[in-house]
Amino acid sequence: MAAQTLSEEERKLRETAAQVLPAGSFGNEGSGTVIRRGEGGRVWDVSGNEYVDYLLGSGPMLIGHCHPDVLAAVEEQMPKGSTFFSNNEHGILLAKDVVDAVACAEKVRFVSSGSEATFYAMRAARAFRKKDKILKFEGGFHGMNDYALMSMAPKTGGNFPQAVPDSAGIPQHIQQEVLIAPFNDADAAVALIREHKDELAAVIVEAFQRLIPPAPGFLETLREVTKETGVVLIFDEVVTGFRFAYGGAQEYYGVVPDMCSLGKVVGGGYPLACVGGSDEIMAHFDASKVSEDSYLQQIGTLSGNPVAAAAGRATLRVLREPGAYDRLHATGRKLMEGITELLQKTGTKAQVVGEPPLFDVFFTEDNVRDYRTLTRVDAAAQAKFNQGICARGVIKGGNKYYISLAHTEDDIAHTLNAVEESLSELYATA
Repeated sequence: MAAQTLSEEERKLRETAAQVLPAGSFGNEGSGTVIRRGEGGRVWDVSGNEYVDYLLGSGPMLIGHCHPDVLAAVEEQMPKGSTFFSNNEHGILLAKDVVDAVACAEKVRFVSSGSEATFYAMRAARAFRKKDKILKFEGGFHGMNDYALMSMAPKTGGNFPQAVPDSAGIPQHIQQEVLIAPFNDADAAVALIREHKDELAAVIVEAFQRLIPPAPGFLETLREVTKETGVVLIFDEVVTGFRFAYGGAQEYYGVVPDMCSLGKVVGGGYPLACVGGSDEIMAHFDASKVSEDSYLQQIGTLSGNPVAAAAGRATLRVLREPGAYDRLHATGRKLMEGITELLQKTGTKAQVVGEPPLFDVFFTEDNVRDYRTLTRVDAAAQAKFNQGICARGVIKGGNKYYISLAHTEDDIAHTLNAVEESLSELYATA
């Protein structure tokens, strides 16, 4: 790949973005790159620069950009209509695919985003339990709803279980409805759940929290104590669903919750997510199955729209092909091992953390096991390293390498070369 350049067209687009968008961006990754197109495991910006893409639209493009099967499915549906605000064939059959794949999902309800999915999962749990409080884990990311934005990224460590709001504009009383526990501390979680069992509707957890794997026995303990107390256990699988295994993190780690939220992969790159759970809990979405005061209203203009559902069905068909997950994990493992070797070779005080489909490099020697250990990462070194590999044609999020089925041996080789050069540059300017 050639050295990165900035065209006049992209410069003007960045100027326009600064004029019409807060902070010059959509609120996702920064405004430093304007992407024009993607194909397979790569993207190109408006200036024509090519990148190996580990951002993958923040994860939806698990089988790569513009996969021919997904394009064909979308192109077949588009002339027939983009949305109907009614049941449609693709949505119904995608729901069946999800129910067949995901252990906890006896029924599903579609929404348009992961934030909606986690919000409705919590609301359904409150309707089912007739309790108000939710327990979540410090550092856990569950989208942008008010309940999720509690102690997701607190600037200072609060006293457990006190919640700390992460955003302006959240009503103060929400703090009283959310309890916070440290991730991977089973004893602390058990104590809090037992103490508050009579007011808890649910425990919501990322089985794989951002990039931190669960400690041995942690998820199993959560499952045991929530069964014991009758509290609903929700796995937020917006990220891990269909990524770690076809059945998601609950298949990968062997622990089945009562409910889950799904997004990203399930929509094939289009706006679609869903909440799934047991018949008993999901009955609260059906006015004919529960009392009037237990009915949970949920309406969404684009929920289950046929274009997104067609893209999702096509994506899941690709993922059902023999060996798909073996290849995905092998690609991620090769990159993880290659980066680890380079860190050791250069004596860099950093480590690779995560699982083969999703990981990153953290510039710390501490054992990364929860949010507070993550706060001790050398953020400046990490940001400079990310900038270095971006300048060498590798794009990723601030703290994630998303791996896809489309990434090739050439992509891995290019990435490792960029990593090696960036580490050398980091030391040269330290």
